[in-house]
Amino acid sequence: MTYDAIIVGGGACGLMCAVQAGLLGKRTLILERNDRPGAKILISGGGRCNFTNLYTAPENFITENPHFLHTAFSQWTVDDTISFFENFGGIQGQEKTLGQLFPKSNKAKDVVAVFTKLMYETGQDIWVDTEVKSVKQQEDGYAVSFVRQGNEQQLFCKKVVFASGGLPVAKLGASDFAIRSARQFGLSIIDTAPALVPLTITGKDASWYASLAGNSVFARVYNNKINFEENILFTHWGLSGPAILQISSYWRAGETFTIDLLPKFRLVDLIKNERTAGGKRTVGQLLNDYFTRKMVEALGKYLPIDLKIASLSKTDAKLICDTIHEFIVKPAGDKGYDKAEVMRGGVSTDELNPRTLEAKKQPGLYFGGEAVDVTGWLGGYNFQWAWASGYLIAQDL
Repeated sequence: MTYDAIIVGGGACGLMCAVQAGLLGKRTLILERNDRPGAKILISGGGRCNFTNLYTAPENFITENPHFLHTAFSQWTVDDTISFFENFGGIQGQEKTLGQLFPKSNKAKDVVAVFTKLMYETGQDIWVDTEVKSVKQQEDGYAVSFVRQGNEQQLFCKKVVFASGGLPVAKLGASDFAIRSARQFGLSIIDTAPALVPLTITGKDASWYASLAGNSVFARVYNNKINFEENILFTHWGLSGPAILQISSYWRAGETFTIDLLPKFRLVDLIKNERTAGGKRTVGQLLNDYFTRKMVEALGKYLPIDLKIASLSKTDAKLICDTIHEFIVKPAGDKGYDKAEVMRGGVSTDELNPRTLEAKKQPGLYFGGEAVDVTGWLGGYNFQWAWASGYLIAQDL
């Protein structure tokens, strides 16, 4: 069998690339190391798959070159994604919070089924339980070496697509194969790290965070680069929850960030109102209106929660406001690739043609999805990039 391209990886980008190529009358072969395609799709969004975000824009991504994304997202838009799943799979999207779009069935397997059906109908091949070991340049193409059913094999193809993702999550077959291969071909790599990942707290404050494990608080989390308003979750080892995962992509070791634990209110006004009403309640009783009892008790480490509002000095009032609205956090680290949603960094966008994602220095090699230095926010953005990059590559195969 002669293929127009071999695609390394049967995740979101690889599957989209294969079916879009098929719709153009091309033949591709996906080599997937898992025993089924779309492993990460199946667990995304708690098994419901938030397959895009209505508000997708280059500003929702971390990359050394934001302008690079304008081309991709103008060629494959959110509307294109919605139409694709509606037309080929009958999947109707329903918006949850902050523009996240899920299938109405709430089943990620329905998303994968669209691709397996289309691959069959367009004559694309996929070999699962197949681990690619190397891609080496030949005179007029590439030799792809892999292990399948215990046997080492090799195929030759003029074009190879690296859609093998990044380092999260090892149990789903994650690897740095695309990054290693890019280096082998002389492409520059932006340093990689876990992103959208829980953060750890150690040292003297560790027990305070652990005592609040399971408590969730709607908060504003911010640093000098960005801010997010969503829930944070206290854990036995530190902090998680949507807002923490979001800020983690903009956090570097040794840095701090700030949490406003009560972003919808101004505590100075709440204290003023209490004073007007006589100030008979304690600080703790006031805070109980907005936080769990466990949270208020924990805040007692920093605040005079047993003091009556009427007795608060200006210094006390400032301490309370600063603690609630400007709670400083200095994480020790993160939970690593196995707990990260995605990888930050990857193949530099400067190395790729923005219209085709073909390597400028290496004609016939393409890089898409998580392997590229394009990292989206939490909430469907990374899927939109995966679909877009798969589409772009397919047009050029």
